[in-house]
Amino acid sequence: MADLRDWLTQVEAMGELKTLRGAHWDLEIGVITELVARQRDKPAILFDDIPDYPSGFRVLVNSLGSRNRFALSMGLPQGLKEMEMVQEWRRRSKETPLLPPSLVDSGPVMENVMTGEEVDLLKFPVPNWHEKDGGRFIGTGDIVITQGPDGSWVNLATYRSMIHDRNHVGLQIAPGHHGMWHMQEWHAQGKPMPVAIAVGMDPLFLIVGPTSLPPGISEYDYAGAIRGEPVAVIEGPITGLPIPAHAEIVLEGFIDPEERLPEGPFGEFTGYYAGGIRPQPVVKVEAIYYRHDPIILGSPPLKPMEWQGYYRDVFKAAALWDLLERAGIPDVTGVWCHVVGDFLVVVSIKQRYPGHAKQVGRVTAQSGVTGRSPGRYTVVVDEDIDVTDMDEVLWAMCTRVDPDRDIDLLHHSTSGPLDPMVPPERKAFPTICRVVIDATRPYEWRDRFPEVVASSPELKQQVLGRWGEALKGIV
Repeated sequence: MADLRDWLTQVEAMGELKTLRGAHWDLEIGVITELVARQRDKPAILFDDIPDYPSGFRVLVNSLGSRNRFALSMGLPQGLKEMEMVQEWRRRSKETPLLPPSLVDSGPVMENVMTGEEVDLLKFPVPNWHEKDGGRFIGTGDIVITQGPDGSWVNLATYRSMIHDRNHVGLQIAPGHHGMWHMQEWHAQGKPMPVAIAVGMDPLFLIVGPTSLPPGISEYDYAGAIRGEPVAVIEGPITGLPIPAHAEIVLEGFIDPEERLPEGPFGEFTGYYAGGIRPQPVVKVEAIYYRHDPIILGSPPLKPMEWQGYYRDVFKAAALWDLLERAGIPDVTGVWCHVVGDFLVVVSIKQRYPGHAKQVGRVTAQSGVTGRSPGRYTVVVDEDIDVTDMDEVLWAMCTRVDPDRDIDLLHHSTSGPLDPMVPPERKAFPTICRVVIDATRPYEWRDRFPEVVASSPELKQQVLGRWGEALKGIV
């Protein structure tokens, strides 16, 4: 797929796209997004004929709110279950070489250009997403493009972007993120940081953008590997940054080392307004490029559990599983991230030695995949537990845990300023306590642990062989 419009054509053919006309940008689009995204496998919603704006200036939400749309975006087969998708992506990622972007002279994003006094961010139907937000956020499903002063590494990430006025956008980048590294490098030299913000992209970038890749690896290269073809980019006329040729809207400008404006509040992925109002970096937008009839890709955070980002956890689970294997930990049998990505991570193992479960839990809790998030809990279970099924995970926690020996507290662990449990006075240096729960059978007497009340796989197959047709739609 070259762009968001190719993706929409395929989603419509799948019967998973619904167009709504006339919803207002002020809260109505946000409320509808909340209602739809709270339900599993509902269609993507394309808003058109938005009051105060020309017909054709659109907003797309819930793009990744179904298993099939996630699979389409990742180039995976349709119909796979969660753990099958994790395993399939792990296999492909090992076999697929990175593909750097392809520099082209122009593209659809340059169909319309605003520079200087023409720049007007409110030309677009930017929603007021949540009832208590401090402004209109043009960047929720965006891609923020940065590069260090030495020009060696282009980073793409999803950071929220709030409109201050016609040509200023507040950018919230948490400490430890690669975009913050780049900004610190520029500002240490007393120079403004060039930045580009792509507001409408192929939803693949909603998967790649929030993912923690190793420093020095560009998400452009990773997206190219997933697509099987390089991402076409244009050299930004103002900043020189590579901007996506097929994006819907791109903002280009600079972040001054000294300029800060109050940003927020914003209802974030934790389900709270935990970030409050704080001074944040400001992008002075010097140019806007956009396609005819542009589409804003929206992915506003909502109170968990919401399904618009659920399947992105496939990507994170695969990365975590690979990390555990690279650390030399054997016999991991499953990994899944529950509740907005990694507040609760569950790993299943086939126990091989004393302390195996504790080793897995501690490495997982402090890994580069989960270690910069507000993640609280890591639970390690035996291989008979389905890590994607919270009922099974809770059952293991209730029946295989002795709190005195099986719960570890990892004090002063890194968190982020959006963590609702970090008090306001510590937002600049946020730390938390992480919990590792060993919910496996005690290794020393695992062979004498009471047997589980469940039919054997062989008996199930025998009964289903006779009754499978009659039980269709029942089991």
